[in-house]
Amino acid sequence: MAVLKIKFTKTKRDKLAQILWILNWVSVVSGIILFSLGLFLKIEIKKRSEVMAKGDINSVPNMLISVGVIACIINFLGGKICYDCSDANKFSRWKLVMLPYIVCTFCFTFSILVGALMCYTMRNELEESLYLGLRDAIKFYKDTDIPGRCFLKKTVDLLQIGFRCCGNNGFRDWFEIQWVSPRYLNMASKEVLDRLKSNVDGKFLVDGVPFSCCNPSSPRPCIQYQLTNNSAHYNYDFLTEELNIWMKGCREALLDYYTGIMRSIGVAALLIWLFELSVLIGVRYLQTAMKNVLLLGDLEGESDGWLLENSFVETAKYNISIIKNLGKANQISTVSGMNDPNINVQNTDCDKTNITTKSIPAAR
Repeated sequence: MAVLKIKFTKTKRDKLAQILWILNWVSVVSGIILFSLGLFLKIEIKKRSEVMAKGDINSVPNMLISVGVIACIINFLGGKICYDCSDANKFSRWKLVMLPYIVCTFCFTFSILVGALMCYTMRNELEESLYLGLRDAIKFYKDTDIPGRCFLKKTVDLLQIGFRCCGNNGFRDWFEIQWVSPRYLNMASKEVLDRLKSNVDGKFLVDGVPFSCCNPSSPRPCIQYQLTNNSAHYNYDFLTEELNIWMKGCREALLDYYTGIMRSIGVAALLIWLFELSVLIGVRYLQTAMKNVLLLGDLEGESDGWLLENSFVETAKYNISIIKNLGKANQISTVSGMNDPNINVQNTDCDKTNITTKSIPAAR
């Protein structure tokens, strides 16, 4: 029994073809939107690639870009098919193409859904990439004279100012590394030498942060150094007073920023998926209705259209049987007692011959 069968008159078939022609052109615009969203996300990731570790974080924008391009091509072809379906004579040229087109469109529509869901599942990969990238960027913050790293100081400073953050997980990350360049250290100072000697790795560690961690909205001048030393500052208590530096880590700030972008893109992709799915259902009804018109032979009469010719269970069993028999295409059937035609065939002994050879007379 057909699933969701609907009866179409010629007028309804023509109207459905015209509506689907318009919707396919709208779908071309939605493909351009998907492409633009993927390109925007790729550019935003590229802007801060210096503080991200290499990984699969570009998989989502690349997929959105690919799906957007494919959407434009498929829906452009779909518009042409639906336009010709208003005429039964023109439909005959697309009769063999429409079913493969519907199958390909279904797979493409499923790809849109996968891309939308990936926008919500990318958070873990992005968080790991940011953690590793920011860790290395902060580690090489002081290397302003080394080629390939000299840009990291400016990158991290602009990042902390723009996103109002400090460090990777927080401002304490700066306490664990030497972020002051050796060129600015006074090696004749006893305090500097004592700090270098007190560290196992010979690093100059201080309980301070770069200037880019300072909060300009604070009513108090920025306390940048000796953050844990209460006696170093007037009327200051490190444990109770709210510090005038940014408290949020840059990993959390960037993660929130990109998560907000991907959620918005995910919602847009889901809406486009629902729209594409509705167009696909309409094309399926049009294809079955026009096919039945040709079978009936009355181009002006009524015809039935459906989503599936048989029930879901029967359709699933039929497709599974096709998949199982794909590997048996070259095997010889033994159904109903049919035996291999090569069995019990009399063999010919090629080594023996019944031809009598004549002896060559000996020369006299």
